Amino acid sequence: MKTVTEILQHVNTVSISGNPAIEIQHLTIDSRQVVKDTLFAALRGTQIDGHTFIEKAIELGASAILCEELPEQTHENITYIVVEDSSAALGAISSNFYNNPSAKLKLVGITGTNGKTTTVTLLFRLFRKLGYRCGLISTVQNQIDEEVIPSTHTTPDAINLNKLLAQMVAAGCTHAFMEVSSHSVVQHRITGLTFAGGIFSNITHDHLDFHKTFDNYIKAKKGFFDMLPKTAFALINIDDRRGAVMVQNTKANISTYSLETLATVKGRIISDSIYGLEMEIDNQEIHFQLIGTFNAYNLMAIYGAAILLGEDKEEVLINMSSLQTAPGRFEQLVSPTNKKVGIVDYAHTPDALENVLKTINQIKNGNQSVITIVGCGGNRDATKRPIMAKIACELSDKVILTSDNPRFEEPEEILAQMQKGVPPIDYKKTQTIVDRKEAILFAVNHLSANGDIILVAGKGHETYQEIKGIKHDFDDREILRQAFGI
Repeated sequence: MKTVTEILQHVNTVSISGNPAIEIQHLTIDSRQVVKDTLFAALRGTQIDGHTFIEKAIELGASAILCEELPEQTHENITYIVVEDSSAALGAISSNFYNNPSAKLKLVGITGTNGKTTTVTLLFRLFRKLGYRCGLISTVQNQIDEEVIPSTHTTPDAINLNKLLAQMVAAGCTHAFMEVSSHSVVQHRITGLTFAGGIFSNITHDHLDFHKTFDNYIKAKKGFFDMLPKTAFALINIDDRRGAVMVQNTKANISTYSLETLATVKGRIISDSIYGLEMEIDNQEIHFQLIGTFNAYNLMAIYGAAILLGEDKEEVLINMSSLQTAPGRFEQLVSPTNKKVGIVDYAHTPDALENVLKTINQIKNGNQSVITIVGCGGNRDATKRPIMAKIACELSDKVILTSDNPRFEEPEEILAQMQKGVPPIDYKKTQTIVDRKEAILFAVNHLSANGDIILVAGKGHETYQEIKGIKHDFDDREILRQAFGI
């Protein structure tokens, strides 16, 4: 419990009316969750304006309102806090309310289009192997040491994020690793947090449905590094041509990693096969269980971050050698009878799909065919749909275009847009099967021969398919297991 005055430390306010000494027991952005002694934050969202729910929040017991403009009707017994940006203010307020938990942890965030989930998950696993109690905040799940907490967003809202970090502190965690989405930067979910370090993986075509332009997307990612303190490190993939842009205005200490040029952490791939990566990192040769060039970059980011956090190089590499992939990230299933290989991957951007397919083509033998099953999500950036289909055709022997998470769009319309990217020369090897389960079973039973590789792309770790606002049970891995008789 804290007073309004206490939770407004370092928050720029336009005005405060009412009693700033009242005590607040709860914070919420959802008027339906308001109880007695709650501060209700009225946020302006892309679809809903929280200001329209102020009166309802007061009726349910809110004693303080955070808003950008006073409602026409005010109440004498309510404290109104007017700010220029409710979202930005809420970040700092949430941190104050939960006693600034991020400052009590070594909190490391990673941003980029691809590799975020793998990197934070493996950092979490590595530091647990090194003997630390740790927290994880990721697209797949949140975790407080051994306790698993379901994840609903890549980065939670500011209130739940600080609450989660406070729970990590209470559980004795010393480190926390989190994905930092571009949405979370723009929407100020991470405002008020103290980071020990930030990692940049790469940036490619994604989320233009939200950011509208690629420049806006880049600026959102860069905003994370702009906010890092001078006590933090900024570790960037210098092989990405926008890596240097990310840290142009950062106050953090800059380090780099690379496969192609001089860098703080220099890596080299010795061999890449179905059995894993043989790499040289900082002049040390080591075998990793992960596969592919994209994972070589993830591994360098993990190694670099661990060293920047003060860990011993040799101990880090030894423990990294036993790390296994994150759920739904190049996850392999093998049929026990005919050795068909199923690979489930979250690849839902053109760049990610290209990376995964190039990796599969590099590690397959000459007799194996590559069958790709891929779709595109509804109510998301439509411009990448024909590009995804074109990449699948160029790098696969056979392709099935199918439904992903259509959300509120018609799957047939999404697939029609994907089909526009299929080159005429590839018409014969491409099929469209709307039902995703039917598509997977058809590939296993009719398209593939012994030992062939079937890539099921786009959903990865997800255990649902979202159709017309309803999430139906659906797991690519489970469908493959059934088809393989595992």
